Amino acid sequence: MPPAPADAVGITTLADRESLRRDVGLRLDTACARVRTLVSETGTGAERLSDLLEVMLGGGKRLRAAFAYWAWRAHGGSPGEGAGGSGPQGGAIIEIGAALELFQAAALFHDDVIDRSDRRRGHPTAHVVLAADHRAAGWEGSAPHHGTAGAILLGDLALVAAGTEISGAAAQLPPQDGHRVRALWDEMATTVTAGQFLDVQAQAVPWGRDPAADELRAREVILAKTASYSAELPLAMGAATAGASDTAVASMRAFGRTLGEAFQLRDDVLGVFGDPEQTGKPAGDDVREGKRTLLLARAAVRADPGQRALIAQRLGRADLSAADVDQVREVLVTTGALDSVEERITELYETALRQLAQAELTSVGRASLEELAAATVQRSV
Repeated sequence: MPPAPADAVGITTLADRESLRRDVGLRLDTACARVRTLVSETGTGAERLSDLLEVMLGGGKRLRAAFAYWAWRAHGGSPGEGAGGSGPQGGAIIEIGAALELFQAAALFHDDVIDRSDRRRGHPTAHVVLAADHRAAGWEGSAPHHGTAGAILLGDLALVAAGTEISGAAAQLPPQDGHRVRALWDEMATTVTAGQFLDVQAQAVPWGRDPAADELRAREVILAKTASYSAELPLAMGAATAGASDTAVASMRAFGRTLGEAFQLRDDVLGVFGDPEQTGKPAGDDVREGKRTLLLARAAVRADPGQRALIAQRLGRADLSAADVDQVREVLVTTGALDSVEERITELYETALRQLAQAELTSVGRASLEELAAATVQRSV
């Protein structure tokens, strides 16, 4: 793990600075109230979607909102009363933060269905809750199908709400900057959707037969599905909102792409070795879901035939016991795959800091982005 600076802080602390969390939270409250009014008017029972949306938005680190905000500050954005500021840029960056949180909620609702995940942020996932509603009411048909269908629609609803927020943000900006923000948003949404399909496809391809191809697929998924919307494009939107030059926006993208890859590799490590009390998900869930990560690709290169067979037998089995997961963990450690991925995280983190050092930024923005980079790769949740 990269060495922590003496004054290292967490992502949540950075999101709390300058009233960012409060202001994004207030904006999300407004968005959720709008959604609740519309769905409640549609018909009896539809407000259940609003309940679950609000539960999802009640958690999270606000990482993407923080990336956008501190990139905005780094390129001259100036807060007034609270993070929203007194001018149109200040209001826009808060709406962008809310849009990013809604977009992530949409991605998580859909991701949990695709991965058949039972828990998210310490709570049952939406499709599990909706299936339980079906069983409790004694309705006809399949409870699991009802849950799956409802969660897909819930993700769509969150995506529509995110689009409303980003449109409102873009409308507040000078036309050129508004168009750039909207174009970056559209690119992000398209790339993440394609990246999600690449992830689904990767899990269908036999594992371990071609380790080089396994590693290439894992990296493609990281860059498209996670790095793009976790760091790269939120940073770019923040810079564009401040009216930064195309060159400056491109610099933020490069920094975010590198850091976003490190972020996902840390996520992959936590998905196997993380503490469920902190991650909010069962230990070893990525193994049960059959995630084809760089961690597993590196293990395939180093494993002997017996170790490779053990992983292949356990990967993607939802019924794995804790002992089964422990055996997989042991292979990842003894083959050196875990150490290799940790080294890669450190390498990416150091590269990201060099990229950031070359950018022309305000002192407060630079310092916060440096702290955010450290918190991103050193996190335990």
